[in-house]
Amino acid sequence: MKVLIADKFSEAHLDRLKKVGCDVTYNPAVKAEELPKLIAPYKILIVRSKKVTADTIKASDQLALILRAGAGVNTIDVKTASARGVYVTNCPGKNSVAVAELVFALLLGIDRRIADNVAALRAHKWNKKEFSKADGVFGKTIGIIGVGQIGVEVTRRAIAFGMHVLAYDPLLSPSRAKELHIELVQPDDIYTRADIITVHVPANDQTRGMINKAAFEKMKPNAIFINTSRGEVVDQQALRAALEAKKIRAGLDVFNPEPAEGTADFADPILDLPNLYGTHHIGASTEQAQSAIAEEAIRIIETFIKTGAVLNCVNLAARTPAK
Repeated sequence: MKVLIADKFSEAHLDRLKKVGCDVTYNPAVKAEELPKLIAPYKILIVRSKKVTADTIKASDQLALILRAGAGVNTIDVKTASARGVYVTNCPGKNSVAVAELVFALLLGIDRRIADNVAALRAHKWNKKEFSKADGVFGKTIGIIGVGQIGVEVTRRAIAFGMHVLAYDPLLSPSRAKELHIELVQPDDIYTRADIITVHVPANDQTRGMINKAAFEKMKPNAIFINTSRGEVVDQQALRAALEAKKIRAGLDVFNPEPAEGTADFADPILDLPNLYGTHHIGASTEQAQSAIAEEAIRIIETFIKTGAVLNCVNLAARTPAK
C-alpha cells in the first residue's frame, strides 16, 4: 500500500511502517500547493500541519485515507474528503503532555520575563533591579476553556503549582470536575475571575472567534492569556488591542494567520508588542509526543490494512441514504 508522508514524522518509525506492508515515500519538505501533482498514486496520506485542500483530494482516484499525525483536522478539507469517500483520521491525546508543558513554559516565561532576561544577558547587560519584578503563580486562579485531554493535563500541573482551577467545558460532568478538583463555571466567570486564562478547544464553527473583544474587556488588568490551541479561536485584532492598551499579557503558540510552511517570513504586527511572548506552533513538537503519535499512526494504518476499519475516523456518517 503506497503511503506519502508529507510532513515531519518520527524517522525511527519509518521502518515499522514498511514492515506492516507500506511502500513509504517520505517527503516532509513538500509544499501544500505541490500535493495535487504528487498525490495520484498514493492510497494513504500522512500530514501534520500541512494543508490538504480540495484540489489535493480530487487529484487522486487512489486516495483512501488521510491521517493527521496530531489531533486537529482543521487543515484538512474534510467535507471534500467525505464527498469523495476518503476517510479522515487523527491521533488525539498523544500530544497532551507536550502541549501542557508548553502552557507552563509560556506562563512562567511571561511571569519571570525569561526571554527579556536572556536578551539582556546576550547584550552583555545586567539588570537585576528590573527583572526582579514578578508576581509568582502560587495561589493564583487559572481559567481553562476546554477540558479535553490537554485541559486535564494542564489542570494537573496547575494544581501541582498550588493554583485554583476554574474551567468551562459543556461536556465536563460535575462529578468529573470534582474528581479533577475543578470549579465548573461559565466563560464570563473565567474572564472576570482568572489571573491566567488558557484555551484548549478545537477550531470549528462554534469556537472560531470565541475569545473576542468583549472577552478581553472583561479580563483583569495584567491578566495572562495563553493560546496553544488554534489561532482561529481568538479574534486577533481584539487581542492586539488589549495588548496595545497594556491591559493583558499574552503567550501564543498559534496565530491567525500563520505561515503554512516550517520556515517563512512572518510579519504580523502583533509580534512588535512588548507584552507578547510567543513560540512557533511547537506545542506538540517534543520527541516524546512525536514518538507517541507515530505509534498511533502505525496502529491506525496496520488496522486499516488488515481489517479495513479506520480507527479514530472523524468523518464517518451517522446516517447514509445509500442502500
